[in-house]
Amino acid sequence: MLFQPEQTYAKLSPLLASPCAPTPVAEPQWIAFNQALANSLGIPAELHNTEQGLLLYAGNQLPKWAQPHALAYAGHQFANFVPQLGDGRALLLTEVLDNNQQRFDIQLKGAGRTPYSRGGDGRSAIGPVLREYIVSEAMHALNIPTTRALAAVATGEVVQRESAQPGAILTRVASSHLRVGTAQYVLGLKRYDLLKQFADYVIQRHYPSAAEAANPYLDLLNQVIDTQAQLIAKWMSVGFIHGVMNTDNMTLSGETIDYGPCAFMEAYNPAQKFSYIDRRGRYAYQNQPPIAMWNLARYAETLLPLLTETDNDTEQAIQVATAAVEGFESVYHGYYEQAMATKIGHGHKASEPVTQQLLERLLHLMQQQQVDFTLAFRYLGDTDSSRFIELFSQDTTSAKNWYQDWLASHNDSKLTVVKQAMNQVNPAVIPRNHRLEEVIQAAQNSGDLRPFNRFVQALQQPFEERQEFAEFMQPAKPSEQVTTTFCGT
Repeated sequence: MLFQPEQTYAKLSPLLASPCAPTPVAEPQWIAFNQALANSLGIPAELHNTEQGLLLYAGNQLPKWAQPHALAYAGHQFANFVPQLGDGRALLLTEVLDNNQQRFDIQLKGAGRTPYSRGGDGRSAIGPVLREYIVSEAMHALNIPTTRALAAVATGEVVQRESAQPGAILTRVASSHLRVGTAQYVLGLKRYDLLKQFADYVIQRHYPSAAEAANPYLDLLNQVIDTQAQLIAKWMSVGFIHGVMNTDNMTLSGETIDYGPCAFMEAYNPAQKFSYIDRRGRYAYQNQPPIAMWNLARYAETLLPLLTETDNDTEQAIQVATAAVEGFESVYHGYYEQAMATKIGHGHKASEPVTQQLLERLLHLMQQQQVDFTLAFRYLGDTDSSRFIELFSQDTTSAKNWYQDWLASHNDSKLTVVKQAMNQVNPAVIPRNHRLEEVIQAAQNSGDLRPFNRFVQALQQPFEERQEFAEFMQPAKPSEQVTTTFCGT
């Protein structure tokens, strides 16, 4: 495979990206390298888990093909608009085509100050790097669209946060780093030509079929809405809570990005939140669908000038865009219904009343008794009901009654086949918060990466119950619970 690095986005306009070199670090050392991902991207062998690769992913020595840029974007942060944010500690090294000729960005995160650092040091502590590496790769294994982790290196330097912490750099791979906030930034430049150029670039890179539509920009909006509806439904189906769904953290490609205060819910609670900065629960689990819709409304606003030209009527353009955004709710609901129905073996009859009633009853029981979200669905796929019923120790009668009704709903199916299919969508292992904290503390306090490596290995096959990783299936004990997460910037 021919390695083909290039920069297409940064060449659109100097207003969209600023050339910026990474700041070399003192003593880079390997933390992790994703060999399978490197192979799929066609990364040359000399830049794999080698000394030359280490110098690249530390930002100390770049090949000639690397043209690092910091990308500009804006964003609504907790509903407050900031007209210029940008990559304050990240640098886009290049774009590459993978084995399937799909384009990907390769980015260093934590590589030093940029024009958008706003007084920050542009660095990252080892904790956020390990968290993003672990969770993004876990999400990929769970078949959820996500950015990926190619490499992680320690810098040999200290980063000052609440305390002095070891520094690290993550190499992130994404279909692109174009965000709703990027479109907001371009709109704010008040240059129609650049706004159109940007939208056309998004179409070319992510939604080429929109170019053939009667109204390309409306079709673009509808496709972005659809990909986001699918993504949020998948988050909800595994109990994932992003924690900071600002518009600069929503990609136009439909990939999960920026794993700062994220967490996986354990005891089922629709109002669950973890992020320390989310004091009012704006981005709580149950609020993720409406927040996604709110963010999409902000994206629709950036397309109004283009829609107006197409319709030749501003009022008509607003109505068309509003209708598209309001359609998110039904589109999302369809994906969510399907995902949750599949978790109980009802994928073929997701919209039927019996399916919806079973799901509502099960979630109600889980919330009443604070039952673990992941294990409830996983244990439902067991050959017998014992582990499932034991989760509902406060009221086993209600759980048994529900289970019997669930069995009866499958009277026309081979239950063994149904349960096997359920176990392909209901994970046994997720990156639980207390396990993440154990990994981070071991690396941060003593430089011990063995817990990190073992956890990464366990999460590579999340739908399999492997005895050697049995402890990773279990929820945190009361003394182990981690109820608050932080952005890690």
